[in-house]
Amino acid sequence: MKNASAVQKGRPREFDCDEALTAALRVFWQKGYEGASLTDLTEAMGITRPSLYAAFGNKETLFRKALDLYERDKLAYVEAALAAPTARGVAERMLRGAVDLMTGETDPNGCFGVVAAVACNDYCATIKQDVLARRESSTAALIQRFERARDEGDLPGDVDPTGLALHLYAIMQGMAVHSGGGCSRGQLDKVVETSLKTWPSR
Repeated sequence: MKNASAVQKGRPREFDCDEALTAALRVFWQKGYEGASLTDLTEAMGITRPSLYAAFGNKETLFRKALDLYERDKLAYVEAALAAPTARGVAERMLRGAVDLMTGETDPNGCFGVVAAVACNDYCATIKQDVLARRESSTAALIQRFERARDEGDLPGDVDPTGLALHLYAIMQGMAVHSGGGCSRGQLDKVVETSLKTWPSR
């Protein structure tokens, strides 16, 4: 006869891990790592603390899994943007993809990455370092794409790919802040159009 602990271990979870993780992502997106309490998370996920620990580990591990989900599901437009045939096309896809993300009806406004990076104090420095490392990886890919565009003659020879990539991300982060503050999609679209008008061309 199986003992109680063996039966407990063999029981399937009574919740959908993907749905619970999606709910946790929304909480972190709205409140940041520090602002999201375990009570906030468990209530949104519809699970108990023991279930959270059993399925996802601690709060830090849950946050990293939420980051993975965000990059996989919400930032897919970035990879598609890098495949655009021109540097301007890359920028336009990046900017418009960001606007779509920031103004969607099912997710919080703004950018989860920006919220996560700015809402961390010293005691959760490892979380901030992880967020920034992921951002640096994305920035490096964009710099490399602009370097190729310059070498191929798609961008002027005097353009600094690093500065251009950082400029583009600064615009996107600024839009994220404004979106989180209630800026409308129409207003963000104007930022995109103005940015594209100033794009360097040969």
